[in-house]
Amino acid sequence: MTKIKTHYNRRSFIKVSAAAGGGMLIGFSWLNGCKPNSPELQAGVAVPKEWFEINGYIKIGETGMVTIYSPNPEIGQNVRTSMPMIVAEELDVPWENVVVEQAPLNTGFYQNQFAGGSLSIRLSWNALRMAGAAGKYMLLEAAAKEWGLQKGDLTASEGVIKETNGERTISYGEIASKAVGIEVPEELELKEPKDFTLIGTSQKNVDGMKIVTGKPLFGWDFHRDGMKLAMIEHPPAFGMKVKDFNEDEIKSMPGVKDAFIIDTSIDEPGMFDEKGFIQLVAIVGESTWPLMQAKKALRVNWETVSTLENSNMHRERLEKALTSGEVTESRRDGNPEAAFKKAAKVIERSYTAPFIAHNTLEPMNFFANVTADSAELIGPTQTPEALEGSVAKLLGLPLENITVNMTRIGGGFGRRLYVHFGLEAAAISKKIGGPVQLIYTREDDMTQGTYRPTYKSVYKAGLDENNKLIAFTVKGAGMPDGPVFPNRFPAGTVENYSAEKIKADTNITTGAWRAPRSNFTAGAEQSFLDEVAELAGKDPIDFRLELFDRAINDPVGAEHEYEAERYAGVLKLVKEKANWGTSAAGVHRGVAAYFCHSTYVAEIFDMIIENGQPVVQKVWCAVDCGIVVNKDGARNMIEGGVIDGIGHGMYSQLTFENGAPKEMNFDKYQLIRHSQAPREIEVFFVENEIAPTGLGEPGLPPAIGALANALYKAKGVRYYDQPFMGTERRVLG
Repeated sequence: MTKIKTHYNRRSFIKVSAAAGGGMLIGFSWLNGCKPNSPELQAGVAVPKEWFEINGYIKIGETGMVTIYSPNPEIGQNVRTSMPMIVAEELDVPWENVVVEQAPLNTGFYQNQFAGGSLSIRLSWNALRMAGAAGKYMLLEAAAKEWGLQKGDLTASEGVIKETNGERTISYGEIASKAVGIEVPEELELKEPKDFTLIGTSQKNVDGMKIVTGKPLFGWDFHRDGMKLAMIEHPPAFGMKVKDFNEDEIKSMPGVKDAFIIDTSIDEPGMFDEKGFIQLVAIVGESTWPLMQAKKALRVNWETVSTLENSNMHRERLEKALTSGEVTESRRDGNPEAAFKKAAKVIERSYTAPFIAHNTLEPMNFFANVTADSAELIGPTQTPEALEGSVAKLLGLPLENITVNMTRIGGGFGRRLYVHFGLEAAAISKKIGGPVQLIYTREDDMTQGTYRPTYKSVYKAGLDENNKLIAFTVKGAGMPDGPVFPNRFPAGTVENYSAEKIKADTNITTGAWRAPRSNFTAGAEQSFLDEVAELAGKDPIDFRLELFDRAINDPVGAEHEYEAERYAGVLKLVKEKANWGTSAAGVHRGVAAYFCHSTYVAEIFDMIIENGQPVVQKVWCAVDCGIVVNKDGARNMIEGGVIDGIGHGMYSQLTFENGAPKEMNFDKYQLIRHSQAPREIEVFFVENEIAPTGLGEPGLPPAIGALANALYKAKGVRYYDQPFMGTERRVLG
């Protein structure tokens, strides 16, 4: 039986209080504190008479219904389903008796209240299990006292407590009020993974029906009587700022209530604050149409304050950085230069990727209501705590006077890690002295920045006369952050190895884009390894497994980030499931495997050519993410990552002319279409008892590598530059 400490530190103690109408409430100070929202009730479950409010908590009502307040933002990763599943498992309560509500921000009691890095379940795993286990312990103790027995004489299942050697039973709801006051021990017993009955099953999204029937869940759905609407106009190019505009004319237009310049600059901006456009024109009105017309009528005088960059300049800067740029992280094993001189075969290739936008389905928006001494913000954000801190700086208010409530997010992918749109809403609300909802157009969103950086990496490998890999180097530059992970694969597998991560400057604002840096590096690395395997005359999977054998049995140099056995394991699994080595006539196969966010994913693409165009017929995925909480949601995340990787790897790019992005909407910026998605995706999860790791991002990076390798098999041309369509580059030698 697994045991877990219930007292981690001063902040992580359990609080128990009686519910006025009967029942028990368990609060954990490292969960988020909140005020209850309207319960999302399951059919047939009675509503408890009263709920108690504690910092962050789980509630058990006298009816037996259990509620958990989900502290993390919901961006489609399905935490509003997976989190209560974890609690229900340890509590042994029927799934239909569990509901979940979104909690607002409370920095006093929750330390990881964000959505990013595929960390939501990973960071909450122990806390949520403990919550359920503590509730079950207390309920059993209460029933034992009631019946004059020992806790060991009882069992609990499906929300009902039974005597082991008797006929008596009692429901959780009936005994909950008497469990209050029972002390929780310093250690709690948790279930062994082999005994899970709910975790590892497939459960539908608890918000699914509301989403498909159009219920108001998202930021753009939010409405409050009396609120105004606002739109903004930022400079057309990076390197410009606002000087003035035709203010009187805009204010006189029908439906426009006000127009002015806002400045969202703050002292000591944080990593999620805007660095590009902090001065903007804001237009306020009652409805969107007059605001859109006013935006069209704007005549703004813009000042040039720094270089207006273009795409050619970006390529030149990356080239220069690779030879003389600042190395920010590196690793070196052996002597690669000497090994290359002795090598029988040497291969060197370069890979590039452009700036790309996030393009969330729901463009940026936020509600703000700023008064003289307080600020209320409501909307879709991945980083509510960062927003709270930035608003406090902007308005000069104490943190305790600011509230942040989260709506469901219509797509994040890293875009909503950045808080400028909430800050802009607060600045506008303060100016007009009332509540306002700021809404972006698609063009506003796509031209604002925080793009995926542009990258270039150069890979080099040397083989000896026996086609053994004896040297491997990689140098990667990015704007502003390089894409290389020096301690990831193939670190530890090659005697002579070096890796350098290099930075290059730009005034175009960049930010985290789904699977940051990995989204480029996996495609480049895995494409290169396939080409090295071909040069060595080896099967691409066998070639990779040889390298993993070295990392397992005789690793080179300092410790590396990955576990070679698990990495090799997903390759072996996908090889088996796809029956690698045999394929039908006309089917071209590409493989890739990658490790990021503590998760291992291997993918095989089956590609055919129809009407001269490549079509992904089937994708096979093997995933080691530890324990899978909700197989339905987990499968969906991998499928979505594969499709996202194909789409951006094939079609998407942003280019710049005089500091301005040329692609401003989907007429010029191509996203994947339904007809271009894989016809079938099959996902296999490695079964183990390792605590859950990341899952929202790791499915995307290997998709780009497997895609490039399948394209080569199908068309006979290597792909080195993203997007792949139209960028074939034949390399000789």
